[in-house]
Amino acid sequence: MDNYTIAENFSLLSKLMDIHGENSFKSKTYAAAAFNIEKLPMQLKDTPKEKISAIKGIGPGTSEKVLEMINTGQLTVLNELIANTPPGVIEMLNIKGIGPKKINTIWKEMEIESLGELLYACNENRLTLYKGFGEKTQQNVQEAIEFYFSNQGHFLYAQLSEFYPQVEGYLKKLFGPEKVRVTGAYRRQSLTIEELEFIILEPNEKVKPGFQTAQPPELLEETPGSLLYKLKNGLKLKLYTGVTNRAESLFTTSGSSEFLTAFAKTFPELNYSGNESEEDEVIFAKAGIPYIPPCLRETAGIIETARKQQLPVLIQPGDIRGIIHSHSNWSDGSNTLEEMADECIKRGLEYLVISDHSQTAGYANGLKEDRIRAQHKQVDDLNKQLAPFRIFKSIESDILNDGSLDYPASVLESFDLVIASVHSNLKMQEDKANKRLITAIENPYTTILGHMTGRLLLSRNGYPVDHKKIIDACAANHVVIELNAHPRRLDIDWQWISYALDKGVLISIDPDAHALDGYDDVKYGVLAAQKGGLTKGKNLSSFSLQDFTAFLEKNRSMKKLR
Repeated sequence: MDNYTIAENFSLLSKLMDIHGENSFKSKTYAAAAFNIEKLPMQLKDTPKEKISAIKGIGPGTSEKVLEMINTGQLTVLNELIANTPPGVIEMLNIKGIGPKKINTIWKEMEIESLGELLYACNENRLTLYKGFGEKTQQNVQEAIEFYFSNQGHFLYAQLSEFYPQVEGYLKKLFGPEKVRVTGAYRRQSLTIEELEFIILEPNEKVKPGFQTAQPPELLEETPGSLLYKLKNGLKLKLYTGVTNRAESLFTTSGSSEFLTAFAKTFPELNYSGNESEEDEVIFAKAGIPYIPPCLRETAGIIETARKQQLPVLIQPGDIRGIIHSHSNWSDGSNTLEEMADECIKRGLEYLVISDHSQTAGYANGLKEDRIRAQHKQVDDLNKQLAPFRIFKSIESDILNDGSLDYPASVLESFDLVIASVHSNLKMQEDKANKRLITAIENPYTTILGHMTGRLLLSRNGYPVDHKKIIDACAANHVVIELNAHPRRLDIDWQWISYALDKGVLISIDPDAHALDGYDDVKYGVLAAQKGGLTKGKNLSSFSLQDFTAFLEKNRSMKKLR
């Protein structure tokens, strides 16, 4: 083991000790050892053992660990600390602006164990509630994490939707609008994406010169029919080149393998022939079935749905009539109730459901009973000023470990609706998670089940649940299931929407907004919902103000009859 590796191990040991809040004197000793060892002119492995402890910055205790590494290639105390530290916490050391002391606060006090969770907390304006984290620090941390993620090669759909127009525009400028078509996972509206794919109606020899710029992207792979580049931001760009049959190429690169295999089996004699001017609608016309939008080309079952002429009329962003699930500066949001309502009115929306955090969420300045009463007073005053626009009184009530909500019935009854969500103790086995959620669903005051699994895309899988049991419980108790539209959540997953609809359960596309621009996230919820075949009639936030009010009254009446 060379000096550099030994120094790296001591440096990591020092940082992990600080993260765990261990003896600061020892951690500084190891940090000093790392500094000195890295600058040594000779290799420790070639130094007589008895002379190592005499080297500046290396005492007897440290020399023993040096010898352990030289002899075994391991450092036991470091291995033990790594084993007792969540991988996501260790990964935080890669983020500029947060050292071990701050990571200790993030992990131990905020109970955050991954970069995705930390970024989400920044988006929710949550870091500023803790000592040592001001607004500037929070902003710097957020930017550093976003930069780090952009270089990992995996992207959220929302991230690429901001970058996509630049890439498309560049390609169309190079080759002409008629010779460029987006395809692949982006066209299919996948939630996470590794490659941005385009069809180019030009051969490789005409495409490659367009990427020979002052700072050219890295060419990872070249075949007679494709080019794979890695752009400076870490994104892979795949170009299908030399295409002469655009319809077939679009079709075969836009569907999942399951969909394409099933389509080939269903229509084995289908002739895909065409020319470069045709789009892939012609493939479906030849098959004699309605056009299946790319977002639905995931499963085999959608083909039979199309054959039966039963494709749904998919929900569109313009179908959203109100904002459900939003946080104001009463808890951890950035804006006042009035500002949030005014933004809704500017956007042509009819109502706002304000659902600040509940009292258990101390980290988010959750509302105690006296503050609930004060907020309700302000809502009443604003409703008089803003009519016919209306603000509904809600709360995002924490689901406690036993499944109960964190207010008594007398308080829950004061809300127009209640969103029940899990925010703490996420490390559950499936049986525990099912029981906890179903107990909350059976609470007569629960209107909407918030972000069902607690997942954060690309960073936290969420707790395991039996989706069918949870959906069945929602059906039995007249509870709506949220599709949380935050790009890192998109939870409930689209794959379970069809089952929920079959069971008569409404979905509610909600932005979980903590600032005015959070309303924009609704569109990502809509795109995810389209993949599950959601229509506007089955989405609660598409209800008009009149229909939404009637729904709440009917829902409360049905719950009282149970």
